[in-house]
Amino acid sequence: MLPFFDADHAALRERARRWVQDAGGKASGEGEVLRAAADRGELEARAVTLARALGAAGFLKHAVPAAFGGVREKVQARDLCILREELAYGGALADLMFAMQALAGYPIALAASPQQKKSLLPALARGECIGAFAITEIEAGSDAASLQTRAERRGDEYCLNGAKRFISNAGIAGGYVVFAATAPEKKSKGISAFWIEANHPGLILKERTELLSPHPIGALELRDCVVARRALIGQEGDGLRIAFETLDFLRCTVGAAAAGLARRALDEAIGHSKKRRQFGRALAEFQGIEFKLAEMATELEAARLLVYQAAWAHDSAAAEAKQKSSMAKFYAAEAAQRIVDQSLQIHGGSGLIAGSIMERLYRDVRALRIYEGTSEIQKLIIARGVLAKSRIED
Repeated sequence: MLPFFDADHAALRERARRWVQDAGGKASGEGEVLRAAADRGELEARAVTLARALGAAGFLKHAVPAAFGGVREKVQARDLCILREELAYGGALADLMFAMQALAGYPIALAASPQQKKSLLPALARGECIGAFAITEIEAGSDAASLQTRAERRGDEYCLNGAKRFISNAGIAGGYVVFAATAPEKKSKGISAFWIEANHPGLILKERTELLSPHPIGALELRDCVVARRALIGQEGDGLRIAFETLDFLRCTVGAAAAGLARRALDEAIGHSKKRRQFGRALAEFQGIEFKLAEMATELEAARLLVYQAAWAHDSAAAEAKQKSSMAKFYAAEAAQRIVDQSLQIHGGSGLIAGSIMERLYRDVRALRIYEGTSEIQKLIIARGVLAKSRIED
């Protein structure tokens, strides 16, 4: 067991690993729960089924505080990392559905009113309500402060107008955490967060987006979407702080998902290299393949150590938690890309077959270097932290 864990973390990992095996996420192939969807309609149905199954298994409880149906007094980054690593090993869609419940639930746990928490968090923990996090726009990706969606205050109501894109769970979510500018002149300090039900008048699903790694995602439009003041999460102007605190907390869990995909790729490479024979012996007996496996295993171990160090730093409220999360997300996502690529190389032509585990891993791993802060953004955060520390020591 890696350091940074308590005994209950080991028990959670074992429980998650058994669930993935029972659901069909074994290296030998996929079963009914985790198998890939054949079309868009099936994809969305399967995503909903996974959310319900994760709720029934009790895993989503780790994404909300104990007071509202969760497991611990506060949500633990280590719990989320363990679950994301194990779920990603079984299938990227299972990991995504878990991650999105955490991404939608954390802002509510962090800043919502007691009434909002009581109404929303238990349903998210049971998988009965599927959540979504709506911040990205055409001109607001890495530069979240530049979002153009507006929320005009009208007495005890707000009228929202704007558009969002690349919103995971669009079309299947029961509600969205939506970010909009209530005071555009204040720029980053004028953005607020709202909870808006999916069927609320003025919230429109514009289109569904097809991505390299299939999961429910799409674009939304807010057209004279009038919500009561009680829909506000926190106070006016708190939105960007809420968004950044959420993303900072969950960033290391993206690294954990990368580690899960990389571990699956390594296991597939080991299994294939032992079975596949060329020139009268197994591939695993060739030094070139041994070197590849050694490099993959070392990078995976380094990535997991960075991820769980960052998670422990968050759970311990360490001063360098943000910096460590950026290091973990950056390194683990980049390393996972290399590990999956090397695994496919070891598989040779069979790794290129559409529908094979390697083809799917190759598609699934790519997005991790982009969402929740690109690798380039993580480098900026890391460098600025290093430079700031250097100035203090000087």
